[in-house]
This record gives sequence, structure tokens and C-alpha cells, in this order.
Amino acid sequence: MTVVWINGAFGAGKTTTARELIELIPNSTLFDPEIIGGALPYLLPPKHLAEVGDYQDLPIWRRLVIDTAAAMLAELGGTLVVPMTLLRQEYRDEIFGGLAARRIGVRHVLLAPAETILRERIANREVPPDLPDGDMRVRQWAYDHIEPYRTALASWLTADAHPIDNSALTPYRTAARIAEAVSAGTVPVCDIVQTPEPTAETLAAGVLLFDERDRVLLVDPTYKAGWEFPGGVVEPGEAPARAGVREVAEETGIHLDDMPRLLVVDWERPAPPGYGGMRLIFDGGRLHSAEAGRLLLPGPELREWRFVTEEEAADLLPPVRYERLRWALRARERGAVLYLEAGTPIG
Repeated sequence: MTVVWINGAFGAGKTTTARELIELIPNSTLFDPEIIGGALPYLLPPKHLAEVGDYQDLPIWRRLVIDTAAAMLAELGGTLVVPMTLLRQEYRDEIFGGLAARRIGVRHVLLAPAETILRERIANREVPPDLPDGDMRVRQWAYDHIEPYRTALASWLTADAHPIDNSALTPYRTAARIAEAVSAGTVPVCDIVQTPEPTAETLAAGVLLFDERDRVLLVDPTYKAGWEFPGGVVEPGEAPARAGVREVAEETGIHLDDMPRLLVVDWERPAPPGYGGMRLIFDGGRLHSAEAGRLLLPGPELREWRFVTEEEAADLLPPVRYERLRWALRARERGAVLYLEAGTPIG
């Protein structure tokens, strides 16, 4: 089961190309995530929707796109063709990573017409007549997203997706180019870590690593939203401390010589769709400047890493994760081990 994700600026021709493509790829089905966006006014209170300017910023939209795509492939098999603009790399990582966790590979294609052609297509785009002021608003929305598209092209999008310049191509010829590239294997499955979603409570081990200024290392994984400490789920039969050492090596390239010392045991309560479980935080010690210099550059597992102060960590970590870090730092200062429940010390 695979997904062919057709990316590109608004007006690049994604949807018309996708409709042609499903006729060229055997056993393929069209899934337009715009349908999910259109359903959100029926699912969420107007006040909640009004707080965001783009429904892609809503976690529910991103999760429903993942879940719907997975459900369609489970029902139909084959290939899912998805025309959807994704300009924020963290959203791309979250959605593609969520699909990878379900063992669904994504082939990422970028429609990249010249900007003059793009603006011409936006100007000539048909707008539903029943939308009040729809002509002006829809076109302005597309024009406003040209600059974010340029930014994404310069920072990550061109290197991540297989580009096709469809400036002079009809939707059919564009679809034929995509079908040929997919068939020839020149559009590889995205290199993103496949982390299966839990089906029960999990035991996870995180490791705190410090630089010579006692700042703590945080990483930004590609396979889930939000910053984190190096670490991951403990495999069946694996000792938690050794799992932390293994995850540090896999994610950062740093091989710890000694077993890290336990700082915190935190019970994370279930919060559907998550199952919760036990979270252990270990002290991996201080890295000398030469060791810190050997940290791997961001790759399949990490989008970014940085050493931060406790105050800086508060702006990066989700609240419960930050509380876990805060109490782990206090435990490190005291030479103690603390037991927490949902980030709060008990006893």
C-alpha cells in the first residue's frame, strides 16, 4: 500500500492532475484532504475554528488525514493519490511519519510550474459562484501563499520531493510523467522512520545529555510532533537504561560508555488516542565539546537538535514533558530519584 502525494502551490494543478493520474496507475483511488477541511465546521465549534487561519494548523485535521488515508487503503488496497499543498516541513513529517507508522510508504511529487504560469492559472481559476465574494477571496488566498511556497522551496521542499515542471504540460501529460516516474522507481518512498503506533501502555526511556555549559540536549524528531529528549520506546526484553543508550546512538551518533543514572520515573496517564505508560529519564552525563561536535546532522530521525537552558526548554517542550525535564534537573542536583505522575511529584 502506498500514497502518491502531489504537492505544490495553490494553482499548480494538483487536483486536475490527480484525477488523470488515477486512470494511469492501476488500482488507485483519489483522496482529497480538502474534504476533511470541509467537514471541520460540522465537527468543531465556530470559536475554535476562528482561532486558526488555516485548518492545516489544527492537529485534528492532520490526524484525520492520516487516519482517513490509512482506512481507505485498508478498505481498498492499492495506491492512494493525494493532491494537497504542504508547505510546513513539520506538518509533512507528522503526516508522512503517521502513514509510515502504519507501514504506508509515501512517494512525494512536487508540481513546480514557473511563477508567471502559476499566477496566470490563479487569475483564470474558476471559483464556485455560490461563494460570497468567492472570486476575490479564493484568488487572494492563493496569491498570499506564493511567498510561503517560495520559502518552502528554498528550505526543504525541492530536496524532499520529486519535482515536475508542468508549466507547458496539460494535466494528462503531467499525470503521465508522474506515472512513468513512479513506475520507474525514480520517485522513491520517503526516507522517514517507521515508528509503529502503540496498541497498549508503553515503557519509554529518555536520556538527558549536557554540554559544557550544562545546557540540555533536545531533539526535534521527524516521526512525531514536538521537541523531545533523545530516547524512545523500550523493546520487549530490553533493559530500559540500555534502550536509552541504544536510542541515543541511533538518533545522535553518540555512544555512551557508561550506563546512565536514573533520575525520574513518571507515569503518563492515558489520553485517547494515546495509551500512556511509564516514562523513565536518565542522566547521560556531560558531553565534551569534541563529543558534541560529533552529533549527527538531522537525518531520517531528526529534523533538528540543540542545547538549551531550562528556561529555553519551556518554550519548546509540551507542558508535561517540560515538567518531566524540570524535575529531572532537580533530581540531578540532589543526587536523588523522583517518582512523578503526569509530571507531578508524588510523595
